[in-house]
Amino acid sequence: MVTGINAFKNASFIMFQKIANILSIVSFVLVSSVIGGSYFGYKYVTSEQFKSKLMNEVLGNVQGLMPKILDKGLPEMTGPEIPEFKQPKI
Repeated sequence: MVTGINAFKNASFIMFQKIANILSIVSFVLVSSVIGGSYFGYKYVTSEQFKSKLMNEVLGNVQGLMPKILDKGLPEMTGPEIPEFKQPKI
């Protein structure tokens, strides 16, 4: 039978072991979830579904802007043609 200071030491050591075991399990769960989430996130970002979804979003935004830009950017009439540049003979 253990009494006094030795009993306190044994109880402290057992409590420390329980806390350390719980922390190691929590750490394992966190690391596993980060690795799993990273894997599935990478697979989604590199998938054709994500690529087509992103292209549809971008093209939808660009098509909405194109008529406004073309109306402002194209001139009604152009100037005269530029005469052909002839290099002098050396």
